[in-house]
Amino acid sequence: MSGISPFTSISNKPHLILVADDDTTMRLLLREAMEQEGYRVVEVSNGKECLDAYTAVKPDLVLLDAVMPVMDGFTCCHELLQIAKKNLVLALASVDSGSSFGNNLISILWDRTPILMITGLDDPDSVDRAFEAGASDFVTKPIHWAVLRRRVRRLLQQGQVYKQLEAANHALQQLANEDGLTGLANRRCFDQHLNSQWLELAQQRSPISLILCDIDFFKLYNDKYGHPAGDACLQNVAGVLKHTAQKNLDLVARYGGEEFAVILPYTHASGAVHVAAAMQAGVRELKIVHSGSAVSEYITLSLGIATIIPSFESSPLALIEAADKALYQAKAEGRDRFIIKQI
Repeated sequence: MSGISPFTSISNKPHLILVADDDTTMRLLLREAMEQEGYRVVEVSNGKECLDAYTAVKPDLVLLDAVMPVMDGFTCCHELLQIAKKNLVLALASVDSGSSFGNNLISILWDRTPILMITGLDDPDSVDRAFEAGASDFVTKPIHWAVLRRRVRRLLQQGQVYKQLEAANHALQQLANEDGLTGLANRRCFDQHLNSQWLELAQQRSPISLILCDIDFFKLYNDKYGHPAGDACLQNVAGVLKHTAQKNLDLVARYGGEEFAVILPYTHASGAVHVAAAMQAGVRELKIVHSGSAVSEYITLSLGIATIIPSFESSPLALIEAADKALYQAKAEGRDRFIIKQI
């Protein structure tokens, strides 16, 4: 497989093999065989120790004996699958639940962390049981060492490919959902997140708030100071907004031009007002000089806030329209202020 060494992981360290076998002699033979191939080896003597070591060392491949005391290989294999799934769910907690990206990662789980079952039980039922438990492949005792080496190498190479694909998918996902200038979520990501939160909150009858904010007289700022300064201004304002909205499910997005949007799930009107006031104060504290502004010598924000309890009979569009009307009113009344509308 071009460009991929069978001995080295993406991190440029030798692959780490976790060996679990209760037979001391067999563990020694497996260690020697793997180290001769250039791999690092960690060994344990039963399934329970294998689970602990798996969590601690995060191996690239597990060589697992089927018949062991304390916990057999089939049970251990199943438990390894559950541990890895839980780890991925935690890692993907920040990924939008409506995205297929997280599901794709979980679906290729055992291609990333392969388990090679070693068994003396050369019968169809045991083979089926190994695969049902989550094993990627198996070899039988007495071990044919050339076969073992080939299968280990193949599984590691497959794992390398999937890790590279995962990294590429992650990069593409970021490009698809991220605004290139500010690093905030883009309009596409905003729409997806709002829709998914709307459905979740409609089930729970919990509130959601939306803040739409606009940099006051930004066109005049661009005209006077130039577009590079305008870009820097947008980046600085984006940083304040992102820092202020820090709850796990809050999302700050560049809505378009100099306009930003902040989705605040599980947030009542009073909480949204607190966040909006903090954002407004944070932007003022930047003290970005704007001599063309009619309301301040520095860059300021106008904000529109709307709060609603979603339902399956209503649409996120109602929330957006209410926040947009509040923002329009804030501008009409003199800018550098926020207006709130409850639906």
